[in-house]
Amino acid sequence: MYSITRTFKNKGLKLTPQRIAVYEYLLGTKQHPSAETIYSALIEKFPTMSLATVYKSLKTLCKVELVQELNLGEGNFRYDAFMEEHAHFQCNHCSTVFDMMNVPTDRVMEAVSGNESFLIESSRLYFYGTCLECQKKNA
Repeated sequence: MYSITRTFKNKGLKLTPQRIAVYEYLLGTKQHPSAETIYSALIEKFPTMSLATVYKSLKTLCKVELVQELNLGEGNFRYDAFMEEHAHFQCNHCSTVFDMMNVPTDRVMEAVSGNESFLIESSRLYFYGTCLECQKKNA
């Protein structure tokens, strides 16, 4: 909790119970949920919270770099509070998103920078395929 409190204070932003709840929810899951999923999970505890509040909270959490927004081409975004540089894998069958920690993303960025005259400011690396569970089901 210290990091979110300090981050918001340093940025001069108001830290609301809803923002804390959204952030804590993301810290407690590896599922890479959408705003709608987060809203559904929190509505019982925060009955006056709207979906718009969840979206605004996520936008603010992304702005202060406590959360990253994932665009996996599904027509909506997913969110991840694990901010260490890493790639993601999405299963084409069950749509589950997995963190890929052993992919050398720094070497990929070096290769792109070395081959072209680009100054990379940020990157997101996504892989798509079939997860182990779906492979087993389809075998």
